[in-house]
Amino acid sequence: MTEAIRVLIIDDDFRVAGLHREIVDERPGFVAIEPVRAAADAALAIRRESPDLLLADVYLPDGDGIDLVRAADVDAFVLSAATDAATIRRAFRAGALDFLVKPFPRRSLTDRLDRYARFRNLIGGDGPLEQDDLDRALSILHGARDSGSLSRSATEALILERLGLEEASASELAERAGISRATAQRYLAALAARGVIEVRLRYGTTGRPEHRYVAAG
Repeated sequence: MTEAIRVLIIDDDFRVAGLHREIVDERPGFVAIEPVRAAADAALAIRRESPDLLLADVYLPDGDGIDLVRAADVDAFVLSAATDAATIRRAFRAGALDFLVKPFPRRSLTDRLDRYARFRNLIGGDGPLEQDDLDRALSILHGARDSGSLSRSATEALILERLGLEEASASELAERAGISRATAQRYLAALAARGVIEVRLRYGTTGRPEHRYVAAG
């Protein structure tokens, strides 16, 4: 079972902190750590609780939330009533993954939490990442549509071009397109799910049948 994403809420308004905690705890796969109201308490909680994500206000009674994000080395969203461009730029330079201007609709935070979970799932391993993997993770985090909802991604177009009218395996297409077999399989699966290509099975003398792909129609 995947461990829950632990979220530390840092806000000096206990009512706002309680609302954000409620939103976090309602999301599947997330759990809220006891919120804190000051920078010093946040620094202590980060050391003790090892959160995965911070939801940090900018204006704290004993410090600056953006400075805290910069020093924490933890994924963070900055949630603040500040709307000046300088503060927002400073938050992103400090490493914030997102910035929500208070007050914001409940859906704004739930959507970002869900996208963060997907982003974390894509880049959470220890193995190397291909550029396609990184691009997809960032598009999810920033709210862009997944490649499956676009008319056709550049990689999909390349795969379809290399496929042409001939039947081919994922390995053959990967070699033709200059991408990894895993990347080719992922895009082929998406194309097949949308009916753009068809999957055929070729049975050999032993072992599992080989999946072969051909343009639909």
